[in-house]
Amino acid sequence: MIPPRFRFLHLPAAAAVVAAIAPLVHADDRVPARDGSGILGYKNTPVLPWCGFHVHDPDRPAPPRVDPGPVPPPAPVPADAIVLFNGRDFEGWRENRWRVDAGEIVAGDGQLATVREFGDIQLHLEWLAPADFKGPWHDRGNNGVMLMGLYEIQIFDSHGLQIYPDGQAAAIYGQTPPRFNATRPAGQWQSFDLFFTAPRFKDGRLVSPARLTMLHNGVLVHLNEEIRGETRHLALPEYRQQRERGPLVLHGHNCPVRFRNVWVRPLDPAPAAK
Repeated sequence: MIPPRFRFLHLPAAAAVVAAIAPLVHADDRVPARDGSGILGYKNTPVLPWCGFHVHDPDRPAPPRVDPGPVPPPAPVPADAIVLFNGRDFEGWRENRWRVDAGEIVAGDGQLATVREFGDIQLHLEWLAPADFKGPWHDRGNNGVMLMGLYEIQIFDSHGLQIYPDGQAAAIYGQTPPRFNATRPAGQWQSFDLFFTAPRFKDGRLVSPARLTMLHNGVLVHLNEEIRGETRHLALPEYRQQRERGPLVLHGHNCPVRFRNVWVRPLDPAPAAK
């Protein structure tokens, strides 16, 4: 069984890089957690220096489960929000191999990226993992919200499946698990509300890292959490691209996850008075 994903986004030779390293990483490298929970992960990956756990470590404490309550109706859209999906077509999104069905986005191959770029934002989206998915376990409900196209917030069926904590739903992928597992069962709508501060750079150096506060199904799962670099699989995150704006990207992974009610409120600081 192949690892859940390789993340080398926004690099011109991404496909070549993945093809080159894929033979070096094997599903057989996965090991079970020592506590007998059945979680599988990796112990041959780098250690995250801020917490002492390996990237995708099965022994990292799993977030406690919280029942978020019944599914509410779609969230209202603030008057000043930019609606990113109109329920009909992909206006405002780059060319893609996804589709629209019954007023909802259905994930296909590859990425779905906005034409417009954003920095600091409030983002709301609602997603649904299929209840009858027939593919491999590591694709079940698998998708991702890529802030600026660089920093992934994981989408996954973490109600029905266990995965290494930094790869479960609402995790900052490969970095920080959510404080709680508020995932509803597959086949029910979920909501993400993200409050994101983009990184700042000056004279070729990182001045302040990206940060995230986030609600999953109304439950606080990240509070002013530092994002420690661009998302990578089986490797340490790092800030390699000195960008302060980028597109919103949804990253498909062989599962027809659905999306609806996607909107954003730009929160970039007002320009300084002259």
